[in-house]
Amino acid sequence: MKNDAVIQAEPTPNPRTMKFIVDRKIATETFEMRSALEATRSPLATKLFGFPWLESVFVGPNFVAITKQDWVDWDVLAQPLQGLIKEHIDEGLPVLNPAEDKAESAGPGESDSPVVRRIREVIDTEIRPAVAMDGGDIVFEKYQDGRVHLIMRGACSGCPSSAYTLKVGIETRLKEAVPEIVEVVAVQ
Repeated sequence: MKNDAVIQAEPTPNPRTMKFIVDRKIATETFEMRSALEATRSPLATKLFGFPWLESVFVGPNFVAITKQDWVDWDVLAQPLQGLIKEHIDEGLPVLNPAEDKAESAGPGESDSPVVRRIREVIDTEIRPAVAMDGGDIVFEKYQDGRVHLIMRGACSGCPSSAYTLKVGIETRLKEAVPEIVEVVAVQ
């Protein structure tokens, strides 16, 4: 018996991004693609970049967040995209091929200071899961001179409310957990 995927489209705080939730795990990592060239790791994203209105594809553990250009409306796109994603998964095709080089991992390093380890812990256990609910991701880049540098991906990238979320939500929580932090900044 074939186990058909169930896909639900859900708006995100970013009006240009729609989150397509899949009823099963589709990836073991998060990965963002902003062009067809970057999509070579993802057979699904390669298909999606065939549409001229597509701006980026962000793959999460059980969702695909798609960011479109302003000139096209979600009421025209959501259902066809939902069908394309479902068909891809139902055919048993991979959403994301394994990485050839794991050097880009955002995981903790053995040489991390206690402050960096605590920052990573709060980001990974509290912030990333909350942001993923909106179709995005936050990745720690570095801690330098009291400043935490974060990369905002998926629905967070380019979201009108991301600056507010960064300062009021993420910065406030990180400063509570790690008083040494002076500021949290987004890296482009």
